This record gives sequence, structure tokens and C-alpha cells, in this order.
Amino acid sequence: MVPHALNITQRPDGLVEFGADGPWTAEHSAKIDAAISAALVHVSNQTRVSLHLAGITQFDTYGAWLVEKLLRGCRQKGVAIDVDGLDARFKGLADTVRLTADAAAPVPGPTFWLRALTRMRRAVDDTLQDAGILLSLLGKLTVAMFTSLARPATFRLASTVHQLDRVAWQAVPIILLMTFLIGGIIAQQGFFHFRKFGADQYVVDMVGILILREIGVLLVAIMVAGRSGSAYTAELGSMKMREEIDALRTMGLDPIAVLILPRILALILALPALTFLGSMAALYGGGLVAWLYGDMNPSIFIDRLRDAVSLTHFKVGLIKAPFMAAVIGIVACSEGLKVRGSAESLGLRTTASVVKSIFLVIVLDGLFAIYFSAIGW
Repeated sequence: MVPHALNITQRPDGLVEFGADGPWTAEHSAKIDAAISAALVHVSNQTRVSLHLAGITQFDTYGAWLVEKLLRGCRQKGVAIDVDGLDARFKGLADTVRLTADAAAPVPGPTFWLRALTRMRRAVDDTLQDAGILLSLLGKLTVAMFTSLARPATFRLASTVHQLDRVAWQAVPIILLMTFLIGGIIAQQGFFHFRKFGADQYVVDMVGILILREIGVLLVAIMVAGRSGSAYTAELGSMKMREEIDALRTMGLDPIAVLILPRILALILALPALTFLGSMAALYGGGLVAWLYGDMNPSIFIDRLRDAVSLTHFKVGLIKAPFMAAVIGIVACSEGLKVRGSAESLGLRTTASVVKSIFLVIVLDGLFAIYFSAIGW
């Protein structure tokens, strides 16, 4: 039997009635779909319609979806629709299709500006949370330090010496090599560009002041953050994963005093020494390039350097070093304590440790530059 699909009746009171007729199955879906499209056009000026489903003789999942399509089309046009007459045999299928369609309905995503504001809010929340963690760890370190001063027997001297050997003595070769190369590169570029203006002698001023005040300590701090800071994070993160830190607490020991304080003290002692050695290596590299590339006699380079730099420039670089070391150590240890129980978490925290340490070191260097300029140094 060929279905009439959907009959449209206009009642005298203005109400439009739809009457479903015949089999509503996938076999007749094309004709039914065309009838639904025509019906939706017919109700464009209506406020309320009724749908009678008593005439449906056969019903399948596709037919149930076509009924749902008609209902949704009317609602989208702002037309209220009353449904009745569906055979009890078909109601379960119709309800299932309606619930499935509701669950599968696409949820509109947030707008670009809402996503941007959400990311900004999360970034601010993460920054405030990190600042709170760093301040908390700084406070615990201060307490542990005063406790060690009050009771020297509790101080981990052997651990501190061991960490000092790792972060200072073992780092000397790579620090000397890198700073030597950087000093030579700065001098070479200075001679290459200053020679155009006949100002070769000012390369010595640039190399000396730049290395002693800024590049020396900053380069060493960045290298220490990548070398020792990442190692601290990985070590503490591995201990956290294996529950060794919890075991220390169970034994009545303070993990801050046992694990973190010796590491940070070693960094604070090591970084000024490494900065001094790195600055001397960079000046030597600059002097060597001035001799070989700039045709400047070493004695002239040393005399010019003595006139260009002062003890103040040397002190500025060394004063920054302990503060940068403290920042690197606190960030590295705090990130290590955040590690959860997976290797992925350890890798992410190690990366975050290096990135945050380098960022904060550069920010701290900028703040020191403003401060020393303000006091005339």
C-alpha cells in the first residue's frame, strides 16, 4: 500500500491538524520526508498545531526519527505541537529514538572570547597557586634553616658537601667552556661592527661591563637551571613516585631539612663561585678574540679593561648570584614535590622546572638592573 504519509487539515477555528497515515518505515522515507518538508512550510504562520499518529500502520527506527524531525522542526519555528494517537506498540521505539536524539544533539561550543577568557583565568589561577607553593616552601626552608642553626647536630653537612660537589665542582668544565665561547663571540661581534666607526677600543668596555654585570651571572644561572635544577626536580619526583618522601615523614624526619635544604644551600654557595669562574673565562675568551681577530695586544686589552670596569661592576654580578640560586633551587624542588605517580608527570614537571627557573631568573635580573640603576651602581 502506498502511504498518504501526512495529511494536512485546516479546521474552522484556525488550528492545523497533521494526520500521519500508512507505514512510516525506511522503505517509504523519501515520500514521508517530502511531506514533512511541505508541512513545515505550511505551519510557518501558525502558533499551534496538532499531530495525530493513530493512522500509522507500520513503524521502524527511521519512521520514529522522521516523527522526531517533524516535532523538532515545528519547535524551531516557534510552533507548539500536540501529539496523540500513537499505538502502544510503537511508543517504546519512539521514546528511545527521542532520548537518543537528545543525547546526540550537538552542544554549542564556547565562543573564541569565552575560550580566551577561560584560558586567561586558568593561567592566573595557576600563577597564584604556584606563587603560594613557592612562598610556602620558602617559609618551610626558613624554619628548617633556623632549626639547623639552633641545633647544629641536625644539619646534613655530608649531604650539603655532596650536593656542592655535584652542582659546583662537576659543573666547572661546561661552565668554563660555554662562557669562554660566549665571551669570544661577544668580542668578535663587537669588533666586526665597531670597526666600521673606528671604535675598536670600546669593544673592551662592552665586553667587560656586559660580562661582569649581566651576561656572566645570567648565563651561568641559566646553565645551572638546566643542569642542576632539572636534576633536583627529577630526583625529588622519583622519590615522590616511590613514596620515599612519605617514608621519611613516617620515620619522623622532615623532608625539607633532609632533602631540600642541603640542595638549595649548595646552589647558593656554588652559583657565586661559578659566576666568578665563568666571568673570568668569558673575559679570557674576549681577550683571545681581541688578540687574534681584533689585532689588539693583550697588554692593551688588560689596560683598557682595567680602565673600563670597576669593582662595582664585579660586585653587581656576584650580588645577584645567591638570589638567582635560591630561585632556581626553590622552583626545582617545588616542581619535584608536585610529581604524581606517572612517568609523564615527572617529565612535565622537569620541563616546567627548567622553564619557570629560567623565566624567573631573567625577571629577577631585570629587577636587579632597575634597582642598581636607581641607586647609581
